[in-house]
Amino acid sequence: MSEAELIPLQAWGRLAREPHRWIALADADAAAAQIAATAPGIAHGAGRSYGDVALNPRGTLWSTRGLDRFLRFDDASGLLTVEAGVLLRDIQRTFVPRGWMLPVTPGTQMVTVGGAIANDVHGKNHHVAGAFGHHVRRIQLLRTDGQTLELTPEATPRAFAATVGGLGLTGVMLAAELQLTRTDGPWLDTETLPFATLADFFALAGTSGREGWPYAVAWIDCLSAGAKRGALRGIFERAKPCPGAARPVPHPRELRMPFTPPVSPVNGLSLRLFNAAYFHLNRIRAGRALRHYEKFLYPLDHVHDWNRMYGPRGFYQYQCVVPGAGGEAAIADMLAAIAAWGEGSFLAVLKVQGDIAPVGMLSFAHPGVTLALDFPNRGESTLRLFERLDDIVADAQGRIYLAKDARWPRARFEAAYTRLPEFLPLRDAGISSAMSRRLMGS
Repeated sequence: MSEAELIPLQAWGRLAREPHRWIALADADAAAAQIAATAPGIAHGAGRSYGDVALNPRGTLWSTRGLDRFLRFDDASGLLTVEAGVLLRDIQRTFVPRGWMLPVTPGTQMVTVGGAIANDVHGKNHHVAGAFGHHVRRIQLLRTDGQTLELTPEATPRAFAATVGGLGLTGVMLAAELQLTRTDGPWLDTETLPFATLADFFALAGTSGREGWPYAVAWIDCLSAGAKRGALRGIFERAKPCPGAARPVPHPRELRMPFTPPVSPVNGLSLRLFNAAYFHLNRIRAGRALRHYEKFLYPLDHVHDWNRMYGPRGFYQYQCVVPGAGGEAAIADMLAAIAAWGEGSFLAVLKVQGDIAPVGMLSFAHPGVTLALDFPNRGESTLRLFERLDDIVADAQGRIYLAKDARWPRARFEAAYTRLPEFLPLRDAGISSAMSRRLMGS
């Protein structure tokens, strides 16, 4: 492979920009020959993974964005078959007006179906709907040896469970059949509730589930004055469908971060100012409101290239889940460590995941409480903080979300993802990524 064939690419976290051989897949029938001629490699969708799960420096990336056709839809059952490069946004905008929507989506809809399956993404309604893989009925998987497999949870349970959440390591997904769910329209009845302690958060999460709010999430101020002492101010948001609401569909202004600043403006002072302003503004707005599903579920999707604001060194997202039994204590310890370290985050999100066991062998979304935070890349200082957080997560028998990860040690991964020995024999030998080499050795 010559240097002329390589193009520089980076993940959403923008930690490094490294050369890759880019192979565009646009025809499912021709994909087998393209992949066989350029393996080993890894499939690459919309590029919204934060770390190295879909990177392969100086190796091959098979771009699936050209595989973007809608293939079949049954309006009676809600079964939809699409190619793997279709964006979740395009499914939502096509079918919500027809009374159907995806049962589960992550915090952005700018991800592909293949990426959503490979990372078994979850959303703000895990406690009632589980993860994305629970609603996948069939996967068309192309192996690098030329075989095309039809995977279903009934006929091929082991291969299906390895592919859902399998980080793209079992083959290249060409298409998938998804079960959509009925919707009464694009509007949600939402409620915004300020809270002052971690105990308040868990109480709100518990009552929201019992009172029929399928969507629930909290923003927290991890730099508030009481964080070191276990106090925690935040904004809890919950939502449920609002049947019969009739309003014009909004067209929010599209914003863009136009450039990458030479130095990150995300620092202790700006974080404290932003977090204080965000908390008090939402406290003033507390109460019920009717909101479009896009505004509630995907608040950053209309701010293009927002990842540039972290500056030229990029940023990490640290997301973990810890089981419910020790979850409150573990989250409190993590927030105290972050506050003591002087680090912080604009995007600090806390959610309770339900008791629905995941489909995939390497799926992240286990029952418990999940904390997600963005940190500017400050080199060794940031990495030392992560080592402290890793200790707390390991002591609580938790795990890190691999779709967001760029630095977790192999030993931690092997200890947390206990189904790894079951997964490894099902890998495709012609698939390799930066993450697989870091965490699995090949």
